[in-house]
Amino acid sequence: MERLTRAEEPIMKIIWDKGDVFVKEIVEELAEETPYNTVSSLVRILENKGMVGHRAFGRTHQYFPVIKRSEYRKRMLKNMITDYFDGSYKGLLSQILEDEEVSEKELSELKKLINSEL
Repeated sequence: MERLTRAEEPIMKIIWDKGDVFVKEIVEELAEETPYNTVSSLVRILENKGMVGHRAFGRTHQYFPVIKRSEYRKRMLKNMITDYFDGSYKGLLSQILEDEEVSEKELSELKKLINSEL
């Protein structure tokens, strides 16, 4: 599965959040003003990538996610671990634990989560 580009990410997030959506609705949801034709082109690219599908209503299309957000996250995390941590989940966790931006509360919650899975 291909990684989403920076331009595709906000559009895909809207599609995941809304489910069935028309391009006009995506344009309305975007924080930045993005032209309708640009959004339409990006949605078609997402469709070509197999991320979204559509239903035709005359000359307009309603788009829906084909890939679940959780499945995308899982695949991208696996790719990141392979690419940046030599396939080591321990390396990823070590990096997270060394990160000074992780709060004590989050670290405590991570420890509880790890212990509950053992």
